[in-house]
Amino acid sequence: MASIDLNSLKKNFELKELELNALLEITQSINSNLPEDSLYKIFNFTLRANLKIKKVALFVKDKKWECKVNFGTIKDFDNISFNVGIFDFEGLESYEKSQFPDPFSEFEKVLPVRHKNNLLAIVFLGGNDQEDYVNGMINTNFIQALSNIIIVAIENKKLVRRELDQKAFQKELEIARNVQHFLFPKNLPYNQNLKIYSSYQPHQMVGGDYFDYIAINENKFLICIADVSGKGIPAALLMSNFQASLRTLIRQTTELEKIVKELNYQILQNSNGESFITFFAAIYNKKKKELKYVNAGHNPPLFYSKDSDLIQLELGTTILGIFDSLPFLKIGCMNNIDKWFFFAFTDGLIEVFNKNNEQFGIERVYNIIRNNLGNDLKSLHEKVLKKVNEFNGETSLNDDITLLSCKFD
Repeated sequence: MASIDLNSLKKNFELKELELNALLEITQSINSNLPEDSLYKIFNFTLRANLKIKKVALFVKDKKWECKVNFGTIKDFDNISFNVGIFDFEGLESYEKSQFPDPFSEFEKVLPVRHKNNLLAIVFLGGNDQEDYVNGMINTNFIQALSNIIIVAIENKKLVRRELDQKAFQKELEIARNVQHFLFPKNLPYNQNLKIYSSYQPHQMVGGDYFDYIAINENKFLICIADVSGKGIPAALLMSNFQASLRTLIRQTTELEKIVKELNYQILQNSNGESFITFFAAIYNKKKKELKYVNAGHNPPLFYSKDSDLIQLELGTTILGIFDSLPFLKIGCMNNIDKWFFFAFTDGLIEVFNKNNEQFGIERVYNIIRNNLGNDLKSLHEKVLKKVNEFNGETSLNDDITLLSCKFD
């Protein structure tokens, strides 16, 4: 009858007990929803203290391959870049130490960690005697299983986090869209004397486009268009504050110079110079037949009257929210106009690109407007957007497109 090696049985029993305890601890930690760093620390302790592994480097694929656990090595693998292409993952267990490329030549074993055929992590082992692997004192199958449990748990955490981030992002977009929706006037005049029409083609993201019509009194009205830098809730809230400030100011004064100076101050206070707004506003006095306007860094609207060709309204100043004092501020003024046309837009219109990376540009807009001055405003907008979409093809938009037109007779 063969003799029984009690010492060997005892060692194997103790090893199995350590492995079982390690699995229990890992499972409890995952169920307790411990953070990723804690799971990596448990993995470190289990391999180093319980399984007596002398050298370990655990590389995990996130946005790039990163070393998450490293101990016992001569080199610091936390600062070593890793390319999976240097290994043949079909037969990793068969690697001899001499076959490992630098700087991984101090390891003897390399274990892949997969989930649904996706390579998630790689465990490098080294420093132990080859006999330890042969006699089962180092159970590579267990280490691989342990690694798989931890890495998959961490991947699930990442997945849940991404889903939560996506839900939060969608909620933010919904709020921003609602804020932006309330910025736009519900009703625009469209009668025999005054016709105002708008179109809005949103980008996938929520931008900060804004336009408005404000009846000041029976003789005066204001039309304006603006665009804020940035996207999402911050942009929508800044533009909401901008709208409130404008509507308050217009009740106090119709001097455009005072209005843009105060708006510039308000934006600076609210954004600390981190955002800016391009803005165009015009006030028409029916009694005086006078149009005054200011362009604060916005794409120049197109203007046409019986006494002028199609021109761009450029006079004004720079964008609002950058400088404490607005430079070269100048108010444009046109007199004795009782029949005129106005077309304004945000930069999303001219910054549309086609598949050849050509920009739609102001010249195309100019030609469309010039050739369709006799159309009603709705048909004109449809023509512009049709040309843009034909030019754009399947290329995604870079920004929102807002159009605002006005005819006075």
